[in-house]
Amino acid sequence: MLTNPVVISVIVLTVLSLARVHVIFALLMATVVAGLTANLSLTDTVSTFIGGMGGQSETALSYILLGVFAAMIAYSGITTILINKLLAMKKTNKYVLLLIIAALTCLSGNLIPVHIAFIPILIPPLLMFFNYLKIDRRAVACALTFGLKMPYILIPAGYGLIFHGIIANEMQANGMPVSMSQIPLAMAIPALGMFVGLAIAIFITYRKPRNYDDGQGQRQEQEQKVGVGEALAEISASSEEMPRKFQPKDFVTIAAIAVALITQVAAGSLVVGAMAGIIVMFAGRIVTLADGEAVVQDGVKLMGAIAFVMLIASGYATILKETGAVVDLVNAVDSVLGDSKLLGAVVLLLIGLLVTMGIGTSFGTIPILATIFVPLCMLMGFSPLATIALLGTAGALGDAGSPASDSTLGPTAGLNADGKHNHIWDTCVPTFIHYNIPLFAFGILAAMIL
Repeated sequence: MLTNPVVISVIVLTVLSLARVHVIFALLMATVVAGLTANLSLTDTVSTFIGGMGGQSETALSYILLGVFAAMIAYSGITTILINKLLAMKKTNKYVLLLIIAALTCLSGNLIPVHIAFIPILIPPLLMFFNYLKIDRRAVACALTFGLKMPYILIPAGYGLIFHGIIANEMQANGMPVSMSQIPLAMAIPALGMFVGLAIAIFITYRKPRNYDDGQGQRQEQEQKVGVGEALAEISASSEEMPRKFQPKDFVTIAAIAVALITQVAAGSLVVGAMAGIIVMFAGRIVTLADGEAVVQDGVKLMGAIAFVMLIASGYATILKETGAVVDLVNAVDSVLGDSKLLGAVVLLLIGLLVTMGIGTSFGTIPILATIFVPLCMLMGFSPLATIALLGTAGALGDAGSPASDSTLGPTAGLNADGKHNHIWDTCVPTFIHYNIPLFAFGILAAMIL
């Protein structure tokens, strides 16, 4: 099992990422290692990898279009109202602020369909505010990742509707029909684990102040308190000088968001939904044709790199699927599982963690795992609800913490706007610890009691 291409390549990906090698190069190296250890030639590995990049083409295109849509929303000025409200809070409680950020992020995958594209718009203007409050940005990363991940696990709307649909379709295709209404019931316990992880991150692990002092050294505690008070007063005063008030044109922006959401749900496509929102923004002259080129370029800058990482991750996933490495991994552990449901649940979730850490997407992992998980769960006597919990949790495991996941790339895109937030050590490692561990534990609990 230790010689399996999945195991070896994920270890390579993890080590390179922890060594601060850029995620693109880490993924490329992991892909080459996966191909070579699966007895493919370098030429075949590269050709298979390139051919597989199209597997996430729709996702990549949707991220680009959502980035453009998000840039248009920012251009309209409506996001300034929210930012000013946050900056003008005189007696800000950092815990409340972090919970607000988590709640707002939850909306991005369900109610306002811009997903991670809002993060590079909303978060950078707040970085100085975070610095003055001495908020540890690892806590902010955990709040953002929670909002990106928990809703699709539990709520059958927006991205959650897609995720639940994939689970239902793949389970039916592999001989265990389930209804969509069963999936939220089965995933409620794993989702509860994410709430536990969020609480631990915010209120325990990262509750201590962290100073981002521009290299000027630590100030004395009293000086810090005075400086923070003066700075907050200055920010609040500046935000009140010319506050951005709600304007008639903002109704057009809200209408564009509503049209994008409705179209996405009706068509079942993020691409179509984003395009509908963009068209309304142009038709309502929120963005004129003259300004369109600059705004579109801004949108591409927001999401272009993330979209490219998703394409590379798709090529890597194709290598693992085409070589049969995932099937071999499951077969290798199947012989030692025996009749123990507990051991079976642990091993299945470990496989899900390995695969998703490498691929970086819960949505793309489910079809890979379902072909093996469903027959094994039926053989071991797991109920349909327990199988849903195992499959859904195994797919979600690793999404938080994976260097190639949008759940980690998105938060880093906003928090590293000033170059003071590391993708691996400040986003991936904290989110891995606080979400994968509780998801693993609560996923096993769900499998045993459902």
